[in-house]
Amino acid sequence: MAGEFGAVLRRLREDAGLTQDELERRSGVSVSTIRGLETGKRSNPRMTTVQQLADALALRSEDREELLGAAVPGRRGGGAGTTGEAEASAAGVGALGAGALGVGAAQAGEPAVAPPAVQAAPTEAAEQLARAVAARWQREEEQRRIQDPYPLPVRWKAACETLTDHWANIRRLPPGAPSGPLDLSGRLEGIAETYRSIPSGRLVVLGRSGSGKSVLALRFVLDHLRSRTPAEPVPVIFSIGAWDPTAVTLRDWLTEQLTRDYPGTAAPGPGKVSLASALVDSGRVLPVLDGFDEMADGLRRPALEALNATTLPLVLTSRPAEYAAAVEETDVLTSAAPIELVDLTLDDLDHYLPRTTRKTDRSDPAAGAWQSVLKKLREPSPDRSPAPLATVLSTPLMVALARTVYSDTPEHDPAELLDTELFPGVRELEEHLLDNFLPTVYRRSRPGARGWDPERVQRWLGHLAGHLTELRTPDLAWWRLGHGLRGSTRTLVTALVTALVIGLVDGAMAAGFSGSLAGGVLDGAIVGPLAGLLFGLVHWFTYTVTGKDVQPSAVRLRIRGRPETTTWRAGPRLVIGALGGAFFGFAYGFVVGLLHAFSWNAGLSSALELGLIDAIVFGLVFGGAAGLSFCLLGLLETPLDIVSAVSPGSVLRADRRTVLTQLCFWAPVFGAAVGFGTGVVVDLLQGRLGRLVMDPAGSLMLGTISGLGGALGYTLTLTAWGQWCLLTRIWLPLTGRLPWAVAAFLDDAYQRGVLRQAGAVYQFRHARLQSRLAQGRRRG
Repeated sequence: MAGEFGAVLRRLREDAGLTQDELERRSGVSVSTIRGLETGKRSNPRMTTVQQLADALALRSEDREELLGAAVPGRRGGGAGTTGEAEASAAGVGALGAGALGVGAAQAGEPAVAPPAVQAAPTEAAEQLARAVAARWQREEEQRRIQDPYPLPVRWKAACETLTDHWANIRRLPPGAPSGPLDLSGRLEGIAETYRSIPSGRLVVLGRSGSGKSVLALRFVLDHLRSRTPAEPVPVIFSIGAWDPTAVTLRDWLTEQLTRDYPGTAAPGPGKVSLASALVDSGRVLPVLDGFDEMADGLRRPALEALNATTLPLVLTSRPAEYAAAVEETDVLTSAAPIELVDLTLDDLDHYLPRTTRKTDRSDPAAGAWQSVLKKLREPSPDRSPAPLATVLSTPLMVALARTVYSDTPEHDPAELLDTELFPGVRELEEHLLDNFLPTVYRRSRPGARGWDPERVQRWLGHLAGHLTELRTPDLAWWRLGHGLRGSTRTLVTALVTALVIGLVDGAMAAGFSGSLAGGVLDGAIVGPLAGLLFGLVHWFTYTVTGKDVQPSAVRLRIRGRPETTTWRAGPRLVIGALGGAFFGFAYGFVVGLLHAFSWNAGLSSALELGLIDAIVFGLVFGGAAGLSFCLLGLLETPLDIVSAVSPGSVLRADRRTVLTQLCFWAPVFGAAVGFGTGVVVDLLQGRLGRLVMDPAGSLMLGTISGLGGALGYTLTLTAWGQWCLLTRIWLPLTGRLPWAVAAFLDDAYQRGVLRQAGAVYQFRHARLQSRLAQGRRRG
């Protein structure tokens, strides 16, 4: 049966003129599965797979019947099966035609088919993802003023042959078929059509710095989504400069980035994997990998090798030199058609720049500040070489900077750009535009926005640019702003602030319960430093030793209206919580027992005995309380919606809300468990260790202090929002590296066009601006 199905599938695919890779793109069925079915190595194809293949091949009713008949036992040859089998196969045909995949597969006797809701989850998730992507990049296009007054003309031509794979590979032709190059020339508005004309679905966009590669990627996503069919993958922009191919595979990295920018995809999908993983693995995501040239030195070659190890359709953008160097070290991107962006012309500038400035001459409404400059640029030079300004304004980035500095600022005259004594060459002109961009945009007042000191802004942005350069990533994530500090500094600051906060809370609570201020101060002086030390060690081990990166929460806490697909993994939470709580409780109890023993002038042996007793008690109690609290907390967690708008600010607010809700839940639950558990454990050990005493008031005080202290310690040391508060809101402003209102500053920089948003993170408007600011910071 499997061999017959494979033969039918291969014939129908070849009749449709499709390769296995093209069928993978259309159907979402992996090429390895298609190959296995056609060779007979894979048996019992699922009805969902048959449905996807039939839809992708656009089969007629008789061909669809033939494909199903080859897949369902007993469908062909009257005596091949029993009456029941024939009825089952007929039911399978009806199910396939009606779309009732789960029922049809079950009636056909096919094993291990997931329920229809689970099977449809990735498909529905892909449609939700498409809507979220379109909404996000539409807003970003408006913010970047790409359509104001109209997009700068971005044109391209086919790249040189040395960077191009064999055209037979690009066109997915069978062996021996004649092949020739595709006509890939085009303009910005036709990028989606150009991509669809490439049978391999792999496109490389090359262009020098500032030539419009990122704008082209944005425009491609929006245009592709407007004409996308349900069978096509969803284009999603990924900043490939943040990928380390030596540490994580491409698919895993795509999954991580998808989860970060669209937290709803962290929800469980089919096969006990996340929706993000299911979307990537099933080919429902078309990666648009922007910024290959921004990858760290030494990573481009392994990145290109990793891309060549997959058959994923993709779009890759890069500067020509960096891509050519990687190709020289390994090979071209397999089956990829490269295009190269061309420079803007003087005609383009004549049409664009005058429409961006104010009218200055009432007698001549068409006159503007740029007319005389553009006219001068057309005058031939003595050596017939282009004027430096004409060369500078041949890229959209520099045109945008020139527009910002000169078009809307009457006090600036673009004629000064023609001064060859002031600006003798291209480099001086570009540096002038880059250096004047920030003073210009921060000189303007925005309605409702606070004023910022330009000199401080320069220093703060320089710190952020240097921070990204050190981390070798273009992504400015609010939860990683503290990573610019050394690991030891982060741990020390975390431990000190945690000790101070818990010491104050513990001292105040102890004084309130006991009525003794001196006792409260003493208790806070003991518990605070001890808690700071222990939580500092946990933070150091978690984030410095293991290299784990703190991440904002991808869930929210919800009691009512939770989706039925939400799962609760109690086992791992119980183990992790119990082990962590037991470690903390053992260390805490041992130290407290020693201090109490020495305060009673007890001997060393008695002090060690009392310390060990307290360690056992607190280890058991804290371990059980932490395990219980984390389990109950997990019961309330539910994934975010895919279609929910994600921006750096919204992720920060969502994480803050989640963490505060966790704190409000965790503190009383953990505190009650500690208070009750201590009494129970003491009662159990009372017969053997008669010196143990714990009255109800003591249990209440211990539970309250432990609940608040434990919740605060966990929040400050192990959550993204807690680390943001400690390092970004306190330490970095205190040392002058960032303003106190960091979130407002970043949002204001985005509104002014200094930063741009890429999902959950910010990026500098352009890598050239980031590099220039980082250089200024080093010079300063």
